[in-house]
Amino acid sequence: MNLTTKNSPNTVGTRNENGTRNENGTRNENGTRNENGTRNGPRTRHSHGTRNKKLALTTAALAIAAAGTFGVVTANAATGAPATATTGTAAPTTATTAANGNLTTTTHLTVAAATHAAQAALDAAVKEHQKVSVAVVDRDGNTLVTLRGDGTGPQSPESAVRKAYTAVSWNAPTSELAKRLAQAPNLKDIPGTLFLAGGAPVQAKGAPVAGVGVAGAPSGDLDEKFAQAGVAALGK
Repeated sequence: MNLTTKNSPNTVGTRNENGTRNENGTRNENGTRNENGTRNGPRTRHSHGTRNKKLALTTAALAIAAAGTFGVVTANAATGAPATATTGTAAPTTATTAANGNLTTTTHLTVAAATHAAQAALDAAVKEHQKVSVAVVDRDGNTLVTLRGDGTGPQSPESAVRKAYTAVSWNAPTSELAKRLAQAPNLKDIPGTLFLAGGAPVQAKGAPVAGVGVAGAPSGDLDEKFAQAGVAALGK
């Protein structure tokens, strides 16, 4: 390091840039100032002390934010020690797999197949100049497709859904189910059902996988004829 000595014309004594200033006495920039006597005023500035604490705190904050997904951060600002990030190992997650005996598999009609069946039923009605609505529901009774024909009444879409729901619930055409009301009249009170001809189940190996319902024709027999046309289209 190169040092320089600067003498001020208005100052008795010498001020050295490297730390010593003589003003009728001695003033040391590193801690002691004597001015016509002794005045001790420590002027200690540690560039590696107080500043380091602030830097350490800032570093610790950044380290904590960055290590949120990697582990635990330990910061010691009091001693000025740098923050350290410790990568921890996540506790293993225990997943319980159900035994095969606790599971069951069901078969459902695809949306594409349901749309095909509904369109086939509607086309059959149009050929006979009938204005109907068609609905297809899955094995759980959820509506997959609803087609409302031109000029149909406002009640027909809901009636078609309820006929399809009834057919898949009992795995039988609704015309046959309607006959059971004579022995069990309370069946008609089950929510979502409609015991009128016009609903037909879709089966796979004898089990119901969907239901097709048609409503709007002058008679239930016609509705059911069109519903069966939709079911038959799935086998082609």
